[in-house]
Amino acid sequence: MHHQWLKIASVRWVAPAIALLLTSVWPGAADALPLFARQTGQNCVACHTGGQFPELTPYGRMFKLTGYTIGERTTPLSAMVLASSSRVANTSKSDDPASDFQKNGEALVATASVFLGGKVTDNIGAFAQVTYDPYASQGADGSFHGHSAADNIDLRFADRFINPDHDLIVGISVNNNPSVSDPWNTAAAWMQYVPVPSPTSSAFIDGAAPYPGFAAGGNIAGLTTYAFWNRMIYAELGAYMSSRGALSFMHAGLAPGDLTKLRGLNPYWRLAWNREWGPHALMVGTSGMSARIYDDPLDTSDTATIHHTRDLMFDTQYQYLLDPHTVTAQLVYQRSHHSYPGFLANQPAVFVDAFGNPMPNTNSADATQLLRAKLTYTYQAKYGGSVGFFNLTGTTNTANQTSGNSPDTLTVTSDPSAAAPSARVFGNLTGNPATRGYTLEVFWTPVQYLRIGAQFTAYSKFNGAASNYDGFGRNARDNNSLFLYAWAAY
Repeated sequence: MHHQWLKIASVRWVAPAIALLLTSVWPGAADALPLFARQTGQNCVACHTGGQFPELTPYGRMFKLTGYTIGERTTPLSAMVLASSSRVANTSKSDDPASDFQKNGEALVATASVFLGGKVTDNIGAFAQVTYDPYASQGADGSFHGHSAADNIDLRFADRFINPDHDLIVGISVNNNPSVSDPWNTAAAWMQYVPVPSPTSSAFIDGAAPYPGFAAGGNIAGLTTYAFWNRMIYAELGAYMSSRGALSFMHAGLAPGDLTKLRGLNPYWRLAWNREWGPHALMVGTSGMSARIYDDPLDTSDTATIHHTRDLMFDTQYQYLLDPHTVTAQLVYQRSHHSYPGFLANQPAVFVDAFGNPMPNTNSADATQLLRAKLTYTYQAKYGGSVGFFNLTGTTNTANQTSGNSPDTLTVTSDPSAAAPSARVFGNLTGNPATRGYTLEVFWTPVQYLRIGAQFTAYSKFNGAASNYDGFGRNARDNNSLFLYAWAAY
């Protein structure tokens, strides 16, 4: 199945990674405040725009770029938990609503994470996340099983050189997710910020809608080097490979079949122009990555099974920060190209058209374009809201069809080998990825370590069509979803 290299799953505890990080950063002092706030002695609003983690202020970006080393060493431990409820507008057009919309409308503890890191020395710091998913897998009897795994990891060495005319920060990052080292929230690793619960009732919430991302995925291993000159020009260059050997802790907790296997080194780059004046901050940038990904992560013996991908992004972010108001505007455009290995390209289509004529053979390559935008306002670092828009377009490929006309009866039927778990609800009749919609959000931060929010995500197009996108009568608007959450970090 040609999409299996995109899977991300959690399956077991990551004790080796925890032990490694605790050994390297644990000091003798103890305190009850959150990790980075305790280290810097600052309130959360100093680093996070309007207190809305994880979006960074200019000070927060400097803290990250200098390797998480500002302040004094302290207890390198924090935690977060997300409680949520997701409700899909229409669950009737399904053969198995209990499977297609798991936990629909139910309140649940969706996920929890432990963070380890902070200042190790004056030049070395770390950020590491281990996440527990209570709904990581489901047994034959319908019961869910929880698992933990390594999440975002960023280990850094940084130094800063300042004189009356120049300010230069240079650093090295060892990390497991392309762009997790980036200090702006338009980066692929950070624009989607609220964790997405695993039950399928959350499959259409904002966090599961199209977001920018690199085809290489996460839980790999990369080394990047970066420089930030006069707080104006940011440049980063690096390469990623499969996380193995001494770097295996970067994918700890994942089942072997869920690992992304890259061939050799795969380049990543980032370039951004930044300007800060008064309460304003503006960034305009671009980034990209080229990757070679084995079709089967358990079989890397045949180079003829490699997918070749190229991702190119253009992004901009504007911030206005003047108490009691904060405003953030974000815009990202991504173009991606995916070339398939020979055994998947130019293959006969499973379905025929309505007249019984053969459909085009599968593509040898696909291209997609994604536009994502968001405007956020916060008042007194307590009350806020945002409006977001997403539009994904791309080439049509019969390989992506999960339903269509049967060669025998010419009636719409499902493909037994379809990539989706069900031809209904998650299916695709057109073979086109086009998905478009918007998200409205309101949130309240009663205390600085707790955010309570509500998101409504509406679709005008899904899987290539506004109506009957799965071939069995489901419309894009049927996937409209309400997501309620309480997100605490301490």
